[in-house]
Amino acid sequence: MTGDYQDEVSRETVGEPPPAARVVFGARLELARQYTEWLADAGIERGLIGPREVPRLWERHVLNCGVVADLVDTNESVADVGSGAGLPGIPMAIARSDVSVTLIEPMQRRIRFLEETVDLLGLDHVTVVRARAQDHVPPEPFDVVTARAVTKLADLAAWSSSLLRPGGRLMALKGASVHDELRQAVKTLRRLGASSWTVETVGDGVVDQATVVAVVTMGQGG
Repeated sequence: MTGDYQDEVSRETVGEPPPAARVVFGARLELARQYTEWLADAGIERGLIGPREVPRLWERHVLNCGVVADLVDTNESVADVGSGAGLPGIPMAIARSDVSVTLIEPMQRRIRFLEETVDLLGLDHVTVVRARAQDHVPPEPFDVVTARAVTKLADLAAWSSSLLRPGGRLMALKGASVHDELRQAVKTLRRLGASSWTVETVGDGVVDQATVVAVVTMGQGG
């Protein structure tokens, strides 16, 4: 952001962090605030976030994604595929400085935004990679793959299976259709060697609307 005036306009538009933000981000709340204001500024300007989303950036986007970090274990590695504006990867990285996060995104204009965001926030545990998820070959397989609003679960599982270690988990942020998507994906999940799949909710009692996550665990054949 450039200039005190723009900073103030952005803060007024986004609003002050809700009480849940301090619960989710703790001592790193200021980073979450900077990211939210950046989304309302450069994110809107570059077409990564719709203008109508600005008043609900905290609840619907930043907090909705940040609470998913509760499903990640200490020092795990996370790949956020189709990262876009950095959701859910960047809020998760802000919430958890112990977790390494790789943002995987194929579009150059989004890559540029992600690189600028990581630099702006000083997130030295976050890496940005330009690639399609299904084509990327990581140096080491990840413990967790996350995705939000990317594609249907069956396709997402197929793309993610080669990124995950045996026993690694795909965590797909979904809405009310999650159970239908899981039923439709069962054959694909079995073919990929998934050992289990379930639906988790995170953020109960913290955020107004808990986040629904389909969690798929890959077996030895994953």
